[in-house]
Amino acid sequence: MPPITPKKHLGQNFLTDPNTARKIIAALRAPEGEAVVEIGPGTGALTGLLLARYPAMTALEIDARAVAYLQAEHPGLDVRQADVLEVDWAALAAEKGGPLYVIGNLPYYITSPILFGLLDHRRHLREAVLMMQREVAQRLVAVPRTKEYGIPSVLTQLYARPELLFSVSRNVFFPKPDVTSAVIRLAFDGPPPPDPDVDSAFLRRVVRAAFNQRRKTLHNSLSQWTRTRGLDLPHGWGRKRAEELPPPAFVELARYLRSRISE
Repeated sequence: MPPITPKKHLGQNFLTDPNTARKIIAALRAPEGEAVVEIGPGTGALTGLLLARYPAMTALEIDARAVAYLQAEHPGLDVRQADVLEVDWAALAAEKGGPLYVIGNLPYYITSPILFGLLDHRRHLREAVLMMQREVAQRLVAVPRTKEYGIPSVLTQLYARPELLFSVSRNVFFPKPDVTSAVIRLAFDGPPPPDPDVDSAFLRRVVRAAFNQRRKTLHNSLSQWTRTRGLDLPHGWGRKRAEELPPPAFVELARYLRSRISE
């Protein structure tokens, strides 16, 4: 039994297996002395091992009980009671003196908001090693023309280099979740972000509109732009479905639509 009782409304499933913890930490490629931030440490399955390697690490935890427990267990730990969805990553990176390495076991119910928050602040991050539901992790690395390929695939692959590392059994958590987990690494030091003349908010609108009606051709799913302005999409894309286009094509598509709207 963990030292604190998991709260269902916080999505707490505490990791209990030291071997899995060591494997997750080994996936983080942060050199000694780099700024490491742990999201949702809970009862500290990763924290003690991380602290031994990165004494200046910061842990962000929303549960006051877990914060108190970690402070008692690791007096030298910089642990802060904070909602990860409200973290100012730019300010934290500035405080720590450089891009951050992020690691954590994400609550299943807020995985997507956390993920998109990290993508939005990618310029302040170097790498993230995250545990999440395996089904979600598979979507992040999915390729075109597969059922897993969708909005998370496109946006993640545009802004980072995702790599699915390994699965994690539901049997190494308390309480035991209903799903299998997986650990994924996001590298933010790879390809540059999409063309800066494409507004990221507009790009997301285009991607979401395209996949929200994924069985339709792009001419129909993007009808708010194509039909109202009588536009034909370039490269014959109007006859294709969203799942057929690789991530970079959506940047070109958004740029095309934005230029026509501005005319």
